[in-house]
Formats: sequence, structure tokens, C-alpha cells
Amino acid sequence: MPCERKPMRYGHSEGLTDVCFDDEGKSLVTCGSDGDVRIWESLDDDDPKSINVGEKAFSVALKNGKLITAVSNNTVQIHTFPEGDPDGILTRFTTNANHVTFSTSGSKVAVGSSDFLVKIVEVMDSSRQTTLRGHEAPVLSVAFDPSDEFLASSSCDGSVAVWSVESQTQVAHWKVLQKSSDVSTAKSLCRLAWQPRSGRLLAIPVDATVQLYDRNTWTHVSTLSDDLSTQVANVVVWSPCGKFLAAGTVGGNLLIWDVEAKLCVERQKHEKGFTVCGMAWHPSGGRIAYTDTEGCLGLLDGVSSASAPTSSSTTQSTKATAAKEKKDYDDLFDDDDDRMMDEGMSDSRSPVKKAFVEDDDDDDLMPATGRARNRASFLDDDNSLDAASVKLDKLPDEDGNSAILPPVVPAVSRPVYEGPMPTPPQRAFQPGSTPVHLMHRFMMWNSIGIVRGYNDDQDNAIDVEFHDTAIHHAMHLTNTLGHTMVDLSQEAVLLACEGTDELASKIQCLHYSCWDTHKEWMVDLPKGEDARALCLGQGWAAVATSTLMVRLFSIGGVQREMFSLPGAVVCMAGHGEQLLIVYHRGTGFDGDQSLGIQLIQLGRKRKQVIQGEGLPLSRKSYLAWMGFTAEGTPCCIDSEGVVRILNRTLGNTWTPVCNTRESCKSKSDNYWVVGVHENPQQLRCIPCKGSRYPPTLPRPAVAVLPFKLPYCQTTTEKGQMEEQYWRSMLFHNHYDFQSSSGYEIDSEGQSRAQKEQQELLMKMFALSCKLEREFRCVELAELMTHNVVTLAIRYASRSRRMALAQKLNELALEKANQLYEEEEQEEEEPAYQSVAQNPRFNHVRRESRGSSQMNGCDDEDVEEEYTQEEERDEEESSETKKPCLNPFKKGAKSPERPSPKPVNREVRANPFKVSSAGKSSGSPAGQSRTTNVLDSMTMSSRKPAALSGTSKQGKAPVLKPLAPKAKSKTQATLLQMSATKVSSKKQQSQSGTESVKQAPAATPPVSAENTENRKPKTGFQLWLDENRKSILCDNPDFEEMDVIKDGMGRFRTLTAEERLEWSEKAKSESDPKKRKREHGGEEDEEMESDESVGKKKKPSDSSAKLSAFAFNKE
Repeated sequence: MPCERKPMRYGHSEGLTDVCFDDEGKSLVTCGSDGDVRIWESLDDDDPKSINVGEKAFSVALKNGKLITAVSNNTVQIHTFPEGDPDGILTRFTTNANHVTFSTSGSKVAVGSSDFLVKIVEVMDSSRQTTLRGHEAPVLSVAFDPSDEFLASSSCDGSVAVWSVESQTQVAHWKVLQKSSDVSTAKSLCRLAWQPRSGRLLAIPVDATVQLYDRNTWTHVSTLSDDLSTQVANVVVWSPCGKFLAAGTVGGNLLIWDVEAKLCVERQKHEKGFTVCGMAWHPSGGRIAYTDTEGCLGLLDGVSSASAPTSSSTTQSTKATAAKEKKDYDDLFDDDDDRMMDEGMSDSRSPVKKAFVEDDDDDDLMPATGRARNRASFLDDDNSLDAASVKLDKLPDEDGNSAILPPVVPAVSRPVYEGPMPTPPQRAFQPGSTPVHLMHRFMMWNSIGIVRGYNDDQDNAIDVEFHDTAIHHAMHLTNTLGHTMVDLSQEAVLLACEGTDELASKIQCLHYSCWDTHKEWMVDLPKGEDARALCLGQGWAAVATSTLMVRLFSIGGVQREMFSLPGAVVCMAGHGEQLLIVYHRGTGFDGDQSLGIQLIQLGRKRKQVIQGEGLPLSRKSYLAWMGFTAEGTPCCIDSEGVVRILNRTLGNTWTPVCNTRESCKSKSDNYWVVGVHENPQQLRCIPCKGSRYPPTLPRPAVAVLPFKLPYCQTTTEKGQMEEQYWRSMLFHNHYDFQSSSGYEIDSEGQSRAQKEQQELLMKMFALSCKLEREFRCVELAELMTHNVVTLAIRYASRSRRMALAQKLNELALEKANQLYEEEEQEEEEPAYQSVAQNPRFNHVRRESRGSSQMNGCDDEDVEEEYTQEEERDEEESSETKKPCLNPFKKGAKSPERPSPKPVNREVRANPFKVSSAGKSSGSPAGQSRTTNVLDSMTMSSRKPAALSGTSKQGKAPVLKPLAPKAKSKTQATLLQMSATKVSSKKQQSQSGTESVKQAPAATPPVSAENTENRKPKTGFQLWLDENRKSILCDNPDFEEMDVIKDGMGRFRTLTAEERLEWSEKAKSESDPKKRKREHGGEEDEEMESDESVGKKKKPSDSSAKLSAFAFNKE
């Protein structure tokens, strides 16, 4: 007669449970996550006796009137049975105790805990304790052998060990389990069991099988499996006679084997498919009690009668014919074929598929601990094949005879799939919340506040607490609708609950920042559509539903757009105008999740920034937290503790910036993240000792972890500076994003960040110079701004590295041209469109924006110097191909430069004159930008000198600016070396050189206006005077600046020879004018000035430099 499965009944709240019988089998004892131990007279007992032992009870054992419980306060307690009176604390641990068991005599208790320890304690004298050390992860279960000589233990480190109780040493050790970091993430509870009476065999649940090890040789002797079950075995228990072995699986299957015949003689299915986490065989052998992760209690009755035929058949000789064995096996299942079909089991023609369909009915298969199976477990589908049945086909009989194969296995060989196994998809969750099954839980913890949920016998409510009470006062909400999802922002609280058969899923919003009196609105989702995730942004709310849709609402309750997702949602997050959605983009394999991500801008210019790219996670991990930093950069954290942040400047890639595991003192410790900040660089999290989630009371303290990019050789000085530089670059990218999005940014903070980055580059440059890595120096200089490159040039010059200095000079010219081209392009194109063509200077534009503020430079000086460089190239060389700066094409909208005054017909003003109040020839503002470089990085007592004074002086064209001289601070700067390069390539005629020499280098101290009037016209000015009419004829609406710009463009189209002719013409016309203005005393002073400049090379003042390009007033 087959055994009967009694209906399940409620025993405890959702979570891990355990069960055992008393010595005589009269009572049934259970414990659960509600912290209660209940004593049942029978399964029909409507009023079981309840004993509260703590917040949670993980395991229970009963013998000789002593009730032992493993409690969540890290203690193992003793109570009397059946009275239930407390009898003291047996032992303590630093973390939770996971499993307790009595020895056969009842004098000792073995306990395994999450701090990797196994303790053996005397019941009558708890001071007599033995500690067994050797596991490297939390201990899952412990079991005494019948003779109390050995103790077996299983651990999350993937091993099963056997200890000698007397010598306290390991006698056997097997690596047969899959590793995990904690009991909550373990694939199986792996409850071990010794064969009663003889203790010859040790049963170990391994994947979908049960492996038997011999006590005498400590070798694997047999494997029990079932062709119709591929679910992971969670707990095993022997019958009192030792002939049968029962197992409960993660998917809810209950299996009973005849150990000697290696046949599965009974199969039962949990009525709801929940994980079986506790089993106990009645002392009489006729019943099996079991509990699941939902807190329910069940019973299998009539087990001995079901196994009796098999027991009699196994007493026959192993030499009996196969036909007789087949007949016995068929007779065993003749009576319950119909029952097997009713229970969702398959017949012999389809042994696998029906079972898989039954498993897929409930998509929330629970692991051993009751949490969502999100790592390293099997996903049953219609196309996968049972691995256990394959193993059974190939398993030889341990006695040397052929194994008895059940007839349910088809005789025809089937293809065997040996590839990677699919991973169950991760459940949807709210970032910043703890699991829903907890009675007291954090529903949300973010930068705005904390939302706690309470669901117990006394109260079902939600408490909202704000970090800043200026936003809103604390609120207490009655949770009558059973809300399970919450999000909190500065504007509102958004809540949602899943639907039931009677009620639809509801969205409720408390808009406390609303200015009218109606601050609450509620929306019912369509029937059959449940909320899975939600989030709030600036003026909007989003809800993802079970129908793969995302619904958008305004903060006031107006329904907005809606769109579909490619897969089931995992989580959502909002920040300002950004909406971040993570969903399943496919099926992961071998414990990996396959997640996709979408990032959408919901502002005025709506766009999809990230369009379903894959979200990177660590191997065999799942997504633990997803959100934004306080500055608005997307960030994610996986279950392995790796923190990744979005790098917008590198094509929206994800960069790992921290690993919280490195800060954990124990393998069972974790950090629960509540916020990420980029400035300052902080990871705000809560340390969880021996668990993944913090308790609600007392209020946990928030810790701050630093960021550290996983660069190579960070113990060396070079590696440390590289890590610091790129971390600074990554964590200050938000300035560019905020600026492009129209937000106000901290200019001072941005300048400090850029200064810090350039200082690090200069330190790495100096280190590379010391190591004689000149090519590396040039690579570092490519990352520098234009101004810091000049500092690197000076450093290389003083270090006597002339070849390096020359390379840096060429690089500085390229950077200057690149910068000027970008400034020109900004006048015609949008401000945030990049025009860089050389990949080496992709970040020059961003750094150059703050360089003038950081170094106190004057853009007009740089423009002026490069204008003089252009004229010198025209005069001295007609073959120069390098582009020069255009001083006439100045952006009228540039905030850094004053707009030129319009020129009238009567008195023509100087359009090239740069008005600067209080600027004198000796002031620091009059010097070139290339001479002001990071004052905080280098100090000099010598006076700053302008560079342009040396460009047209000296009789001989051969200069040596790279050699350091005592009286010149700036001879190694950019313009001098460029002048040297041009002079060395082209030797001019003696007449040309003399004409340059005759030009006055220093003027008497007269007014700036007279100085400008006395200066000669340039070649371009003469050309413009003659061609002005033709330009105005073509463009009659042009203003003076437009005429100059158009004229400069046309002048550039002339050949080098034509431009040189105009320059010579301007010089020849300027000589008689000079002689007319000269007087006797002034002529002698100017001659002396020429000689002194040729020797001392004193620079001219800024007004003299500007006057070289000004028009003469009429």
C-alpha cells in the first residue's frame, strides 16, 4: 500500500525551519524564523504549545528531556521538555549557529556556526567544550555517528569533513560540494546522516544525488539517484532500521530509496513545490515529518507498508534472474501509477518532461534558506536532460554485479547534454531594501531617508524617517494594503503592492511637497498586471510591471508615456531626469546572470543614453544594488561586493572602483550599501556581521569605505600615482555631465580636481625622467594641459634631456594648434560637440577650460605671441607648413575676451588692441600664458620675462633656448624653441637679418597711444587697405570686424611668396616715416637700445607688442 501525503499546515512564518521527534515519537517539535519552538501532539493539533526562544531559531534537537535550539543571537539555548522552561545557555559564538545535533547517548551536543567553528559541548557541564577548527567557510550541518566516535560536518567551503571526537583531528575530508560565501547563498543545506545502529555508511547530499561513504575505508561506495528528479537534494534522513534513506529536495520532491537495492521506492511531491529544509523519521519507522521554507509542516504516513515489498525483494539472492527483478519492480508501482500522474510525475514513456513542467509552474523556486535562488542552481526546462539519470545509466554495482536499472529508463540511448547549465533568473527587487519575507525590514534606505516596514501580530505599518527634517517630518503609515515596494525622494513617497485574486495591484503616492491640500493619489493597475519595481525622479514616477511594461506618471498623478521592456525587470532607479532600468536580456549559464540595462533621459530633450547593453557582473554572482551616486552617475554592486561606476567618457563602459570583500574581516561578513558619493569619494554602507542584511533594531551605524581602482602594482609609487590619477579623472567626470545638462557646477571644485590631476601627471613625469623613460615622459605629456607641458619642458631642460625637451616642444605646438582650432570651432558648432581629430588630445579641451583660472593666464598674450610667430614665419620662411594662430579671428561671444570697438569713417580705432585695465610692461599679467604654470608646483625668485622679445632680436639666427641660462627664466619655453627651430631650418639673407635688427626693440617711456601711432603697418594691413573696397563691394553689410575676418581669410589664400612681398613692402614704407619722427636725442637712445637688446635680450612691454599689429590713427 503506498504511503499517504497529509495536507500541509501552517507552523511558522516564512523562512528556515527544522523538525524532530521526541524519543518515544509522541510529540513533534518544530522551530522557525519567528523565533518560536512549537510542540505538536499530532499534525491535527490546533493548539500546539509554543516556546519563544529568540528572534529566529535555525535548528532544534531533542533528547532525554533536553530541548536544544540554535538562536539568531549567536547562542545555543537549553529548555526543558515538555515544560519549555529555560535551562540556560549551552554555548556562544561570534555569529549565528546554523545546526545542532545530539550524540547517540545524549550526553553531548555538536554545533556548527557561521564563524567556521564546530563545537562539541557536554550537556551537563557546558564548561567542557571542544572546538574543531579547519573549515574555511560557515558550517552547514553536523552529525554524530552511532558510536559517538566520529563527527561529520559540511561547510560552505565545499568540503565534508569527518573528525575524531577523542583526538579532535580530521580523519577524512572530501571536496564534493559547491562553494558559497554564506548559508543564505548555499546551493544546499547538506544535512548529513549516519546509518543507524551500525553507522557503516555516511549519506551526503551532492547535487541531485546522495553519495554514500564507507566508515571503515572513508571511500565512496555508492550513489543513490532518481531518473525522475534533477532537483538538488537538501536534507537526508535514515529510517530507524537503516535500510531506507529519505531525501528532500530544493524543488519540493520527497524521495525514498532502498539502500541495498539502490532503487527509489517512493516519490512524493510537495503540494506547492517549496523547498524542503527539515526532515525527521518517526522512531517506529512508519511516518516522516518534513517542513519547508514557507514555515509549513507536512507528514508522510504509511511509509513502512510502502517499502515492505521492496524490503522482501531485496532479501532475495543477487543471482536471481533479471526478469524476476523486473517483475518485482513493476509490481511495486502498479498500484500508484495513477497517483504519480496526479502528482505531476511522468510515466515511463516520458520520464523527464512532465516533471519539468511541474517545476516551471512556480517560477520562484526557493533555495535551501528560503531566499530566491539566484546563484549556482539548476533551471529545469523541457529541453534539458536529467543528469542523475545519466549517472545511473553508467553507475556499476558496488558489489561488482551489474546495477538493476528501473524499467522507467528507456532502452533507446538518448543524447546527453554535457554543456553549461542555465541559471534561474534573478527576482525583481528594490535597491536599498531587505528581503520581503522578513517581518521587520528596511523597505528603503537612500540619501533622503529610511523607510521601515513592520509585519507582525501586533502591527502592520510603515515608518518613514528623513535624514533632513527640513524636507518633511517623520511619518507613520498604516499598511492596510500590504505594500511591499517603496521609494523615497525629496518630493514624495511612492508605494506599491502586488495584486491578489480579489484586489488589483495598486500604486500609491504621498506627494508631501505638493502646495495644495490633496497630497495623495492612487492608481489601480489593470487586472493580471502586478507591480514589480518602482522609482521616483524629479517630477516623475516610474513603475515596472509583470507584463514587461514600464509606466510613467507625473509626480501629481498624471499618466504619461509607457513602453515595453525586452525582458522581466530586475530593478529600477531614478535621479533627477535620469531613469535606469535593469532587466533580464537572456538566460545566464553556470551561475551567471544575463542582465541588460537602459538609461533614459526624461528631460526636455528625451533620449536613450544606454540602449540595452549588457550589465557586467562578477562570475557566478547576481545584482545586489543599483542606483545613482549623489552626483548622478549610475553605479552597481554585485553579490561579490564589486562596485562599478559608469564611465561616460569611455563609451558608457563600467569601471570597477571598489571591492567591499577586501574590507571584510570574515568570509561571512558583508557590507550593505546605502549610498555612493563621488565628491568626496565615499562608499556609505552598513557592516553586517555574519549576514547579508542588517537588523532594523537597534539602528545600524553607517560606515564609509574608500574607493580603490584595481590597478596593477599599486604597492609601488608609480602604480599608486596611476591609480590616483585615473580615479580622479573618473570621479570628476560628473562635472562635464552636469554642465552639459544645464546644472550649476562647483567651479572651484572642478579647478581643484584639474590641478590635482596635473600635479599627479607632473610627479609621474618627474619619476619617469629619473628612471630615464623618456618615451614614457612624452606619453604622460600627452595627457597634460598646454600650460603644464611648458613646465615639463623646463624640467627636461634643467635635467639636460635635450631630445626629450625638443619632443615636448613639438607636442606643445600641436596642443596649442589643437586648442585654437577647438576655440574657433566653438564659435560655429554647439558647445558640447567635440572637434578633436587626434586621439591623443581627446581630453585637452575639457582640461583647457579651467586652465586659465587655475594658472592665472591671459589668453590675449598667447594670441599676441602666436601672431608674432606667424609674421616671423612669413618673413623668414616661405616653406613653413605649420598652421599658426589667427589673431584676427577672435570670437565676439567669448566671455574671456572683450569685443573690439567698431571703427568709424573719421577716426579709425585700433581693432587689434586688447583693452586691459592697469596692464603695464612690468606687471605679471603682461607675460605670456606659457610662462605661468602651476605656481603651487614650482617657485622661482627670478622675475618673469616675456618671450616675444627674443623672437626678432640677435644678429645671428642661431639661438640655443634649450640650454639653461642664469639670467633668463623663460628661454626653454615654447615660443623660443619654436623660433630656434624655424631659424635653424632657414638661414635668411644678411639684408633680411639687418632689417629685423633695425626694428626698435625697446621704446622710450612715452604714452601707449603715441607708441601705437609710431609703429609701422604690417603686410596684411597694407593688403587690407588696398582690398577693402572689393570686400565691401562683395559684402556691403559687413562691419569692421567682419571685413578683417574675411580679409584674413583671403590673405591666407595667397602664396607664401606673395605674402612675403607684402611684408617687405610694409617694411620699406615704414623707413622714411621712422626718420621723420626721429629726433636727435631719441635716435641715439634707440641705437643704444638696439645694442643693449642684442646683448641682454630684454623683453619689450605688452603695449609695444600690441602696437606691432595696430593701425595708425589718421
